[in-house]
Amino acid sequence: MAQIKDVAKQAGVSVASVSRVLAGHAGVSESIRQRVLAAVQELEYRPDLAARRLRSRQTDTIGLIVSDIRNPFFTEVSRAVEDVAYQHRLRVILCNADEDPEKEALYLDLMRDENVRGVILSPTFATLTGFRSHDYPFPVVLVDRCDRDTAADAVVLDNIDAAYRLTTHLIENGYRRNIFFYGTTSATGRQRHEGYATAMAAHGLEVHAEALPATVDRARAAARERLRRRPLPDALVASSGLILLGLTEALRETRIRFPDSVALAGFDDLPWTRLVEPGITVIAQPIYDIGRAAIELLLQRIAKPEQAVRRVVLRGELVERGSSAKRTGATASASMA
Repeated sequence: MAQIKDVAKQAGVSVASVSRVLAGHAGVSESIRQRVLAAVQELEYRPDLAARRLRSRQTDTIGLIVSDIRNPFFTEVSRAVEDVAYQHRLRVILCNADEDPEKEALYLDLMRDENVRGVILSPTFATLTGFRSHDYPFPVVLVDRCDRDTAADAVVLDNIDAAYRLTTHLIENGYRRNIFFYGTTSATGRQRHEGYATAMAAHGLEVHAEALPATVDRARAAARERLRRRPLPDALVASSGLILLGLTEALRETRIRFPDSVALAGFDDLPWTRLVEPGITVIAQPIYDIGRAAIELLLQRIAKPEQAVRRVVLRGELVERGSSAKRTGATASASMA
């Protein structure tokens, strides 16, 4: 395997000159630069990145810690972060915390050990509680999950507004006994519950909600249990795509048709929500834009460490489909009886 001294010998320059060329330093003549690059290519030289990091105390790496990589939301966020990182010649260390605060803390320690330039984090509720950016030796941008009073750069959806509009849509279409299933492991689920509850209260309706871990299995089990009781609710509402999938499976397994017997709505415009007849009403999040904004915010923080804390708040789009079709007069009257 070729070493830097071999490149220097091949190019007829000093080792220091090779280092300057590879580091992109100015002050190197074009002829020397071309000779060095030609030697690198001919010898198939690969620099020792680990040694370079130790010498410079700088890295070309950022961290991305997501709460659940199985969630398609975080898959799309990861894609956006990687796309922008590649454009800036940065590498991404991707870690999956599995909604586990201890695992999350382990990965944050790993980021310290790797001396990353910054981290994008979708924190668990436990980590978000009392979160302080200056506790970390690198800039941190929160993505998807952030409390109102958290003093940190963040990119989030306007969760309260989105859930309020989704719930209002159901109410206006004749669905009044609506159960909201929301995740307990993040601030996002709680904020969406707040939007739902505010909309129900604004129409003088009783709030019914079930808090649960945001997994398909737990959502399916919770929904099946609720659907065994009578009377049936007017609508099932999910705070995330994984919960929405669990509710959909529960309705199919119990052979309860939507929206004929129970309406269905939730978050995340995933491909399967369009394929399940008659289509599921959702709040579509600008997921790729969320990921892109997060890494752009991180790059700005790296370039200007002293700039004021910034929060980017994006708006969800209500996508109306057949699962929440407007109830006819007879159906609505029977539901309210």
